[in-house]
Amino acid sequence: MKENTTVIIIVTLLAIHFLAGIGWLLYKVMRAKPTKKDEE
Repeated sequence: MKENTTVIIIVTLLAIHFLAGIGWLLYKVMRAKPTKKDEE
């Protein structure tokens, strides 16, 4: 049971970290070039 719980926690943290990283990159990319599209 302890091993299962540890694995679940690690996988969950990795998934959250992965999604957070993608979200941060998308946010940074979207923030970088919003003016050109808005002006056009």
